[in-house]
Order: sequence, then C-alpha cells, then structure tokens
Amino acid sequence: MLYMKAVILAGGLGTRLQPYTIFLPKAMLPLGEKPLLEHLIEWVKQGGVDSFVLCVSYLRKTIEDYFEDGSRFGVKIEYAVANRPLATAGQLKTAEEFIDDSFVCLYGDSIFDFNLKGMIENHRRKKSFVTMGLSEYKTKLQYGFIEMDKANRVNAWREKPEVKGNINIGCYVMEPGIFKFIPPNKPYGMDDVIRSAIAKKNKVNGYLIKSGFLDIGDKASYRRAYQQYITRLGRI
Repeated sequence: MLYMKAVILAGGLGTRLQPYTIFLPKAMLPLGEKPLLEHLIEWVKQGGVDSFVLCVSYLRKTIEDYFEDGSRFGVKIEYAVANRPLATAGQLKTAEEFIDDSFVCLYGDSIFDFNLKGMIENHRRKKSFVTMGLSEYKTKLQYGFIEMDKANRVNAWREKPEVKGNINIGCYVMEPGIFKFIPPNKPYGMDDVIRSAIAKKNKVNGYLIKSGFLDIGDKASYRRAYQQYITRLGRI
C-alpha cells in the first residue's frame, strides 16, 4: 500500500437527485447491492491507498454508522465534519488537519474504473502540484452555427456541429500546499482553487483517461449508471 490518504467529498445535498436524497446522502445511493461510496473506497484501495478522510455534512450519521472506522472494509477511515454545505473546495478544506503529504481527492458522486496507480505515478514523476483527472467529452449542438466576416457577410453555415473538449472528472492527486488557496468556513469551488494555483505558477497537469468514469449528478445519470452497472455484472 502507498503511504497516502484519499479524501472523498461526501457532504453535498444532492438536490438534483431528489426525492432519492431526502433520506439518504448522495454518496449512499445504492449501485447494485452497495452504496456509491463503498464502490469508490474499494476502487481506491485497489489503487494502493487504504487510508481515507471522508468529508461529511448532510445526513452524515448515515455514512458514519455504515462505515465506522473502516476496519470492516479493510481500510482506515477518519471524518472531517462541516455543519453546512461548503461546495467542493470548501469541503476539502475541512480535511486539512488530516493531511501532511500528497493525497488523492475524489468527488463522492462518481464511479471510477481506471488505473489510479498510474495517475499517482504520473503525478510524482512530473513533480506536479495538482494532477487533474480528465476525460474527453463530445456533444452535438442542437442549432446550426452561422459564421460571418467583419462586414457581416455570411461565409459559412455549420449545421449542428459537434464540439469536444476535456472535462474534469472530479479525481485529483494534490500536494498539501493546495489548502492555502482555500478560505476556511465558506463555500468555495474547486475551479477557483485550480485557477488560483495556476495564476501563482504552480504546476497543474492533466491526466487523460479513455474510459472508466460515470458521473451521477442527476436522476437521469443515476438511472443510466445503475443500468450500466447491472449490464456489466451480467457480462462478468
């Protein structure tokens, strides 16, 4: 196992997943026979990390009662508690006292299935301050784009073009210096933190994955993830 901790952000309200999240925190929604968070912990453990800090807030007792100190799952779990929603980076800040070395940071509402060890090695080899997990995203626009020159003369019509770019998947390897970019006790987004780190000339690298990422942000994506998971079980 690597001497490293993984911080999982599991304190969100999950408003886009209501009514599922009225009685359950988002990270505890079932995927097959286990909650999302258990799948995440198992995946991180496979990647060589067995010490966790869970950042909890909304309905946190559900998470704490299920996982306790982690020994039942062969890992060590500590809890960083916020008494109100703090957005992604604000939640991460609550884990500061538990972290004194490079660490993995994950959003608790996604399922990952790529080589985490490879990402950690890449981070160390490149001596990065932050390594961001990225995935290529493509979408077809529902409108045609009309292009004009400076005199407003139409010179092209691109009907429903496809746009693509790299998106953040919510899995990072970070150095503890990241905490100095996050103000305490206030909602703060990870995008602001990364922008500040880049502005101060810190080395932020991307780690592009081809597959192995399922986002569970709303009801439609949760149903899709559930379906994909059941299908995969059938194949196994």
